[in-house]
Amino acid sequence: MTNHFREQLAEGLVYAPGVWDGLTARIAEQSGFRALCASGFAISASLGLPDAEMYSMSENLDAVRRIRGASRLPVVADIDTGYGNAVNAARTARMFADAGVSAVFMEDQLAPKRCPAATSGVPTLLPVREAAGKVRAVRDEVGDELVLIGRTDGIGDDAIRRAVAYVEAGAEMIMPISKGFPDAESWKRLHDAVGVPLMCSLTAWTWTAEQFTPQVLREIGVGLALLPTQILLAATTATRASLERLAAGELAADVSRDYMEHADFLKLIGFDEVLHKQSLYLPETLEEA
Repeated sequence: MTNHFREQLAEGLVYAPGVWDGLTARIAEQSGFRALCASGFAISASLGLPDAEMYSMSENLDAVRRIRGASRLPVVADIDTGYGNAVNAARTARMFADAGVSAVFMEDQLAPKRCPAATSGVPTLLPVREAAGKVRAVRDEVGDELVLIGRTDGIGDDAIRRAVAYVEAGAEMIMPISKGFPDAESWKRLHDAVGVPLMCSLTAWTWTAEQFTPQVLREIGVGLALLPTQILLAATTATRASLERLAAGELAADVSRDYMEHADFLKLIGFDEVLHKQSLYLPETLEEA
């Protein structure tokens, strides 16, 4: 099976916004993006949970299937720690590949994970040989079907040692965390050491989002930049503001004037497409059936 996402990555820097369902996937595609990130942070939040690997692999997979069903764009999926040991991780990758994703990234933390964007300190990591074995198991299972991205939550030289081991085990890209590489120069050093493109998370309100311009990203070897929380925070901000106004007694009609028009939403969600198909395939009246 040809993975066309590799061709897209070869053409230059790709941005992938974090989505969590069919609606956000459709909006992102219509907005002009070329790829999507099935953000574990956002999928957790959509379940009312923090990003602490509290949802199951099946719940994550269900969200990814809904995203794939609503968009034709390549999907980069967050598979957390692979949901177990090397054998579990290989099965996880197989199921996500069968669901139609183009790439997965897997971290080297001890489960349950600790989200670096929401916790302090350094999480407990697997021994490097065990973590590399999980990468190798995934690669052996899916072959070239998926772009395999190895994430390390390590710091400095230890993170570089781990990243090199993951590349040797089959990772095509490496995702460091900003705590481990706190400036552009350290990212460039990592890229030079591993010899493969990097993936960067431009999480909202972090220094990477502020400082890593497209030019800087290219200079330090980043080929794929995720925007994992921007849509989530925008939607949450707008939703809370509307609900607070309604709860305070403001007229629904007045609050609605700040929204997109109903007809525009119907078009966005695909009603025109459905009506066109109905005109092609369904009888115009019950008598004709």
